[in-house]
Amino acid sequence: MDREPFEKLVEEAMASLPKKFKDLIHNVAVIVEDYPSLPTRRRFGAIDKNDILGLYHGVPFQHRGPSYGNLPPDVIFIFQKPIEHICATEAEVRAQVQDTVVHEVGHYFGLNDVELREIEAEVRAARRRMPKKETDP
Repeated sequence: MDREPFEKLVEEAMASLPKKFKDLIHNVAVIVEDYPSLPTRRRFGAIDKNDILGLYHGVPFQHRGPSYGNLPPDVIFIFQKPIEHICATEAEVRAQVQDTVVHEVGHYFGLNDVELREIEAEVRAARRRMPKKETDP
């Protein structure tokens, strides 16, 4: 997939977040890159360049107090090639982008990986129960 349509999926995933969460997201840049850097992979113990789908880097929301400010933005990285690597169809890419964005936004709100995996399991179960749209392959 070309970069522009992939970035559009990321934008759509951010736009689809519930309003109560979107209203609390401030000073965050969302960046699409092909792969995580080698230092990033080493930091997280990832052997393969396809092992990391996304990454949040910054000061989680609950740690932002009255003195928080005048700082560069936090960054959510979404890694295009690893997501495409694990997906067979465009519909799977769309769903994985959504899941990855939600996961990284969850880190922004201070959730850890265990909490996020529980939420993700619930979201996937709900997605399986939803009827397919006529436009879905």
